[in-house]
Amino acid sequence: MKVDQSSALPGHLHAETVQMGELIARLRVARQVKQAEAAIRAGLSRNTAYRIERGDPGLAIGQVLRYLDAIAPGMTLAELLTERDPALLQQQREEQRQRVRGLTQAELDELNF
Repeated sequence: MKVDQSSALPGHLHAETVQMGELIARLRVARQVKQAEAAIRAGLSRNTAYRIERGDPGLAIGQVLRYLDAIAPGMTLAELLTERDPALLQQQREEQRQRVRGLTQAELDELNF
């Protein structure tokens, strides 16, 4: 089993903590809550909030749950993982609506092998 040396967790578990942190960060942005504000509400330092959003596996689960509750009061971890929050769903719809611009002639020439 491959172990990530930076976290002392097996690679797949480290990946899960990172995924959870990214999801919490997306939820915070979708709900338009500043990181510093969420940290204050949760009684955490801004550095701890940053570490939560980066998926640091060395944090206590209670800190993660307090931070989640500060962003989305009453939301459970299970609800977060289903990604069914209306703010997250709206954010996903907006991301899908982004239009793709056409390539410039220089970009097309660069791609022409």
